[in-house]
Amino acid sequence: MDKKVLIAAAMLVGTTIGAGVLGLPYVVAKSGAAIGVGHIIIIGLAVILLNLYVGEIVLRTKEKHQLTGYAGQYLGRNGKRLMALSMILLNYGALTAYIIGVGVALSSILPISSLTGSMLFFIPAAAIVYLGLKAVAESESVLTSAVIVLVVSISAIALISESFQPEKLAAIDLSKIALPFGVVLFAFAGAIAIPEMSEELGKKKKWLKKAIILGGLAPLIIYTLFAIAVVGVTGSETSQIATVKLGEALGRNVLIAGNLFAIFAMSTSFLTIGLAMKEMYSYDYKLNSKHAWLLACGIPIAAFLLGVKEFILVIGIAGAIAGGLQGIMIVLMHAKAKQLGNRKPEYSIANIRAVSSLIILMFIFGIIYSILQ
Repeated sequence: MDKKVLIAAAMLVGTTIGAGVLGLPYVVAKSGAAIGVGHIIIIGLAVILLNLYVGEIVLRTKEKHQLTGYAGQYLGRNGKRLMALSMILLNYGALTAYIIGVGVALSSILPISSLTGSMLFFIPAAAIVYLGLKAVAESESVLTSAVIVLVVSISAIALISESFQPEKLAAIDLSKIALPFGVVLFAFAGAIAIPEMSEELGKKKKWLKKAIILGGLAPLIIYTLFAIAVVGVTGSETSQIATVKLGEALGRNVLIAGNLFAIFAMSTSFLTIGLAMKEMYSYDYKLNSKHAWLLACGIPIAAFLLGVKEFILVIGIAGAIAGGLQGIMIVLMHAKAKQLGNRKPEYSIANIRAVSSLIILMFIFGIIYSILQ
């Protein structure tokens, strides 16, 4: 397989696997494994389809944009505003969650406070975002490999440990049947990496479809495995950041490995999302590089320092409301790009109205549920 395909897929995996994976076991434990894993599979497959839509949108467009620019081109000024709103809510929520989560993970394995850990993470991560695509792509390749090795190893250790009890997976709470939606959707959010993937592939854009599928299936499999492994060990005691209680249950080595996984996973996502936000301000709003970087990285650290510290709340709201709005916009953009695109794409996904309608209804339900909750 072409190396560029693997690099492009790694960018999507790195963007997708972040703070969300650490929150998945918590909501799976609360709702029950059958309900939670059902959310992971259904939403995971729906997001792969949405990401393929985004890939086709990118390939049908000669101009270089981020999602906001494509929304403006195909849905007009109001479409661009709504997409910008969804990106701001989702991605700033994500970046803030990563700052929170890495701080907690570092404080679990080092004799420092979570605030100090957050700052030790943020400063070099923001510097890499400032340096741009090449630095981010190189960092992603290394960190994403480490993330996959660590999460598979931790899940395997948990599954074969004496602490793993299958009966902990049997409980179901139907009153929380929709609880996992926002966190799961947040965990799969990675569409902003696709314009960068296309850019990374250069003239080999025919491989974008394969890279998107590979980059989408990997998180789906990893999330399912990780959620079952963690809940089978910690059950109702599952922590909001899953590796904390898991490490306490399985010993110091797993605590260190689990929190290293958390740190690497959130770092990869911070880099790609931070770069995507910088590019949004640069490509779509014509700001210079320094101002775009300040907006991309300055707002989440300001939110953190001003007191936003609740991990599950941040990713749940960001996922359900902003992720749902973004999903709806992508479906509409895909239909319009088929009519108005100015470039022949390297692949095309059929626009089946029934499927598109089901996806939109799913996201509308998720948004309403989140607001009511």
